[in-house]
Amino acid sequence: MTVVRIKSAVSNPVEKSDGTPRPFIALEDIEKGTGRLLTSQLAVKAAGDSVAHRAGDVLFSKLRPYLAKSYIATEAGTATGELLVLRPGPRVAPEFLFYLTLSRPWIEWATTTAYGSKMPRTSWELVAEHRAWLPSVEEQRRIAGFLDAETAHIDRLAGDYGKLKALFIERHQRVIDSNFEPIEDTTIPLKYMVRFIEGPGIMAEDFRSSGVPLVRLRGLKDGNVTLTGCNYLDAAMVAKRWSKFALRLGDRVISGSATMGEVSSVTSPEVVGAIPYTGLIILRPTSPEVDMDYVECFLQSSSFFKQIDALKAGAAMQHFGPTHLAQIRMPLPDMGTQLQISKEVKRATSQMQQMRDLVDRQLSLLAERRQALITAAVTGEFDVSTASGRGVAE
Repeated sequence: MTVVRIKSAVSNPVEKSDGTPRPFIALEDIEKGTGRLLTSQLAVKAAGDSVAHRAGDVLFSKLRPYLAKSYIATEAGTATGELLVLRPGPRVAPEFLFYLTLSRPWIEWATTTAYGSKMPRTSWELVAEHRAWLPSVEEQRRIAGFLDAETAHIDRLAGDYGKLKALFIERHQRVIDSNFEPIEDTTIPLKYMVRFIEGPGIMAEDFRSSGVPLVRLRGLKDGNVTLTGCNYLDAAMVAKRWSKFALRLGDRVISGSATMGEVSSVTSPEVVGAIPYTGLIILRPTSPEVDMDYVECFLQSSSFFKQIDALKAGAAMQHFGPTHLAQIRMPLPDMGTQLQISKEVKRATSQMQQMRDLVDRQLSLLAERRQALITAAVTGEFDVSTASGRGVAE
């Protein structure tokens, strides 16, 4: 078995764009782990700081290499400088090099040798030292052809699961809307029932290693407010400046930016007293006539989002806040009807989350299987001429 350092068979030409408009590949255009483009139409740019590549070059992300973003170029163009241009020499088939950069040994090498903690990067000098099995070019092409067929099969399964997940979400939305449609004729302004408090703008220099949690957008998870991805604030500073924003048990928090409309409940005592970051809006009842579970269900309805969309019409609105929520109108039936609607929606939500989690697990297993198959093939663990691939790494 011939094992070589990558630098002996692959080069890293760094050719800056000459300023001519060409198809441009950005990091966000490449899907992690699959090597597929996420866009059907690349942007055409004349960026002078981009790097040029040609057909057959393999582009590998040096930023956060653990994301396994790699792409084999089908035409000449330019790309962000965050992509390494790997040009195969005569001993390497481009398709084999592409799969090699998606294999576990390559990703682990690129990740462990990367530098920087928050934004880890690798470099050509680092990945060039990676040692890889290099069979004959004919065998490399046979391996690549085998992997093309097998990964296409896996990708079709993943696509089917993705469609199934979309159907679950669509059905869940229909259940929510069907509960509100019969009562939409009589509405009142939401501001008469609920108080809105947007989280304060806090600078990074106020962050501490411990103290009072600062809830971030990532903390809104599966309908609950959590401390996932939180920062921390000095307790004395919170008491002096931000105490009025402290979360209470039973509060609802809705995202007014990024994933606009995502709403979650404060159900855990560990979140009580935490401060929501700017862009997150606290909802608290101001009337005994409204059930907050009902309000939470309404905020997931198409009626709510249609009203938000109407406010956005004609404006470059990337964020909504208390002033926008104050213009929203909500049906307000009697308390018994509110509780019944909440019960129906919560049950549908629980069922949808269970099915979504099951699908996500299957998608995760397919991604693991894909990489295991690629790794086994490009490292020579099995003979592709006799393997079907479907029994590998099961």
